[in-house]
Amino acid sequence: MFSNSDIQRAQSCATDPRQAVRELHTSLRQADTALIVFFCSSSYDLDAIADEINQQFAGIQVVGCTTAGEIGPAGYLTHSLVGVSLTAAVCTAVTGCLPSLKTFDFTQGHTFAQQLLQRLESQTTEVSSRNTFAFFMVDGLSIREEPVVQTLQAALGSITLCGGSAGDDCKFERTWVFHGGAFHADSAVLMLIQTPLPFKIFKTQHFVSESERLVVTEADVARRIVTEINGLPAAQEYARILGVELKELRPLHFAAKPVVVVMDGTDYVRSIQKVDPSGPLTFFCAIDEGLVLRVARGVDLVQNLSQTFERIRQDMGPIAVTFGCDCVLRNIEITENHQKEAVAQILKDNHTVGFCTYGEQFGGVHVNQTFTGIALGQPGERRDT
Repeated sequence: MFSNSDIQRAQSCATDPRQAVRELHTSLRQADTALIVFFCSSSYDLDAIADEINQQFAGIQVVGCTTAGEIGPAGYLTHSLVGVSLTAAVCTAVTGCLPSLKTFDFTQGHTFAQQLLQRLESQTTEVSSRNTFAFFMVDGLSIREEPVVQTLQAALGSITLCGGSAGDDCKFERTWVFHGGAFHADSAVLMLIQTPLPFKIFKTQHFVSESERLVVTEADVARRIVTEINGLPAAQEYARILGVELKELRPLHFAAKPVVVVMDGTDYVRSIQKVDPSGPLTFFCAIDEGLVLRVARGVDLVQNLSQTFERIRQDMGPIAVTFGCDCVLRNIEITENHQKEAVAQILKDNHTVGFCTYGEQFGGVHVNQTFTGIALGQPGERRDT
């Protein structure tokens, strides 16, 4: 049998890394813990975080990553440590670390996912899309999310993958995932979690495309850099369409007026990471020459998020915990629009533990400027989700 106490959430704002881990341990410790997942600011001394985790959570599976902001019981914060623990009563979990993403190939990724799936199958009686999901964290500066997530999802079949790209507090220098007692760059962590609880995997965004076309006419595809749009310097053309001077382009513009690509009638955001003074635009997502983009306009983010969770509760019942991956550009937007308190309350009301990302993954697709997540229901009778 299981109860609400089998899932514990905690958040520490302590500036000392060891104290932060100890505070997390005090709140998360419970008998028969099967899995700990944490998200932490990159401003911490990560060696100290790792060492203290290994001491406090010895013998327990612990995975995590660095962030561009944290989401937990204390709210929507930066420079904090947040985590969740799940007991064996509510999950059977296996985790693995995929290294050397720069040299990643299909065979490597497929074998990795299949072996992880076999490990899970050896530990439990049934593994299917009805009772199992995959949660994924990846180096957010690896520029390898697309091939990695496509390969892993293909290998997992009907078991849906959801996750986020690690951050480094918007320094854009180095991001980390945690597995096996250590932080790793150029790597990804995959969790397969089988649970008797109902769950819902979801994605939401608050943008709709407008009509004006932006054609990528020159790009460094490998580095996600666009140098020309519509045959003109990329940043100059983007600024013109937004009606601002090139020198005035800021992250707020990227957040409020992103570009989208329309695939099968669905808008997928392709977020801009930064603008180079000489004119190129660097993106968070894959960009190809010839790609047709459209500038998007936003609708009410707070209402969109509230309605998303309302639909989940209608489908599944009360929420015990939500693993949430929220794009860093959404954080910028809600901060500028003074909506952070309202958004934080929605996330707290739905027991969200998660982080601000440099990109999100949903199924086999790497996306931007979305909120992706996995909501687990309360103990009780399952609903078909």
